[in-house]
Amino acid sequence: MAVHTLKNNFTFSRCFVFQDNNILVTEKGELPDSDAMRRIVSSDITSDAFSEDELSYAAAMIKSNAAIPEGFIAIPLRQFFWQNTIHEAEQLSARAHSILRLRETYRFCPSCAAPLTDDEHFTAKVCTKCGSLLFPRIEPAVIVLVRNENKILLVKSKSSSGNFFSCVAGFVELGESIEEAAVREVNEETGIKIKNLKYKKSRPWPFPDQLMFAFTAEYESGEIIMQEEEIEDAGWFPLDSLPETPKPGSVAYELIHGITEE
Repeated sequence: MAVHTLKNNFTFSRCFVFQDNNILVTEKGELPDSDAMRRIVSSDITSDAFSEDELSYAAAMIKSNAAIPEGFIAIPLRQFFWQNTIHEAEQLSARAHSILRLRETYRFCPSCAAPLTDDEHFTAKVCTKCGSLLFPRIEPAVIVLVRNENKILLVKSKSSSGNFFSCVAGFVELGESIEEAAVREVNEETGIKIKNLKYKKSRPWPFPDQLMFAFTAEYESGEIIMQEEEIEDAGWFPLDSLPETPKPGSVAYELIHGITEE
C-alpha cells in the first residue's frame, strides 16, 4: 500500500496530527477535521505529512518546539488509546505514528547513503540509487496472564512509567516462536513454569513499534523469583482484590478483566 506525501487539496475520513508521542485532539476529544488538517499542514509548524488514500486517512507530525494550534490540546498517544472507543481509529493512529517514525528515522540508505523516497507500491522507503527497500519497524512481543486457581500473576516493571501491576511481557527473540517466547518470559521474569498456554489475540501497540501477542496460561510449578534487572515487584493477586492495573485500551487490561469478568 503506497504512502503519499500530503498535498493541501484533500478530504479524508480521519486525520491524525502528532507531536512526538502525543496526538492532537479538540477539548471534546475529537480528531482534526479536513479543514483543520489543511491549515496545520500548510503552516510552518509541520515537519512531515502523508496520506494513505486506500485507507482514507492523513497524518502529520508537527515540530517538537511548535505551539499547539488553537482549538487543540496534545494528549499522550497512550491516553488516546484509553479514551478512544473506535477500534479502527486506534489502529490507524498506531499505523500513522509508526509510518511517521519510519519517515523521520530513515532518510538515507544504510547501504549506499543515497536519499530515500516513498515507494510507489509498498508501505516502505526505497533508495533512489540502489533500490533497497526499508519497511516500517515491527517488534513482536508477548504478554501472558497466568492463573493459579482464583489468583493471577502480576508484575510491576522497573521500566514502566506508572505505578501499576500488569501481566508478564517481553520481546520475541531471534529463532523463537511466540509460544516459546511466552513460556520463556514468564520463567525468566518470575521463575514460574506454566502449562496450558492459549493464544487469545494480537494488538498493535505503537510504544514504539510493538505487535503484541496475548496469551493466557495456568500455573504449573515454581516459586516467584523476580528478575531484578527488570521487575520491581511480583505476586499472586486474588481476582476480587487486584492492585492498580493498566487502563482500558491496552491488551493487558483486556486480559486481566477478561478473567475477572468470568
